[in-house]
Amino acid sequence: MNEEIEKLLHREHLQLASIKKRAMAFFIDEMLLSFLLLIAMSDSFSNAQTVEDVIVLTNSYVMQYIIIKIVYQTFFVMQYGATLGKLAMKIKILAIQTVDNPNFAVALNRAVFRIISEMIFYLGFLWGVFDPQRQTWHDKTARTLVIDA
Repeated sequence: MNEEIEKLLHREHLQLASIKKRAMAFFIDEMLLSFLLLIAMSDSFSNAQTVEDVIVLTNSYVMQYIIIKIVYQTFFVMQYGATLGKLAMKIKILAIQTVDNPNFAVALNRAVFRIISEMIFYLGFLWGVFDPQRQTWHDKTARTLVIDA
């Protein structure tokens, strides 16, 4: 484990969140955002006649969905140190430098690199499973840790 992070965790009496808790938080957040998108698109979906219509419609909203995810992640991480899924799982994101909620720049960095990790077959998330500090790519670029709250 990175010595700096190990000392920080020991000094502040913090424990890294488990992969299981992080995965559940991810699932909760994804279901919530997907449900909200479906509600927003319900009128459009009701007009779709075929599966191809639904696929074309869904593809037309990809950019909006990415922006919603970035705004959601940035706002909640900056404001509360956690998304709704993380709050439900009682885990929190800390900026390593301040040992506090990430500021806007850190939260935005984390949100953008989270999307990039998703686009590259979730490899950034897989990285976190094997990383001793359980840091995903978006944690590493933003210099954050996910801990038990």
